[in-house]
Amino acid sequence: MLAIRHITGYAATGAAVLALTLSGCGGGGSGSGDGSAKSTGSTGSATATLNTAEVGKLGTVVTDSKGYVLYRFDADSANPTRVSCYDTCAQVWPPATTQGGVTTNGVDKSLVSTVKRTDGGTQLTLAGWPLYRYAKDTGPKDAQGQGVDGTWFAVTPTGAKITTTAPASPSTGGGGGY
Repeated sequence: MLAIRHITGYAATGAAVLALTLSGCGGGGSGSGDGSAKSTGSTGSATATLNTAEVGKLGTVVTDSKGYVLYRFDADSANPTRVSCYDTCAQVWPPATTQGGVTTNGVDKSLVSTVKRTDGGTQLTLAGWPLYRYAKDTGPKDAQGQGVDGTWFAVTPTGAKITTTAPASPSTGGGGGY
């Protein structure tokens, strides 16, 4: 009986992960949102800090105040700034948000701004590109999101996307794809 409960629990967890993966952020994201859903897992704080860090073969990337790699999404737009990752997408790719000011270390402050999300948050932008974390990154400088679906890329201090492929993380033993 105990073994059946464990198997059922694992099956439910697996189904939830599969649902997030399949409805996640491929192609054009998960729409523009209707303003009613709140983005869970955002990385915001009263004051946000953007830093730079050297990450393996990727080179210099932008990180948040905790050292987590920040990404940009090709389905978004920089001119004008447009956010397209909401709902399920924002659960896998939490927006880097702030409730106040922004400080920078190694990033030109004039390139940093914010954009109001339709779900009510204020998302950080770099050179117009909205910034995100990847929920599967397990620690600082982990770049499992690099190249996911051919649309998610770590961001440089100028806001450009890094197109180099990230090596597999020793903590997960796999790449960053679905």
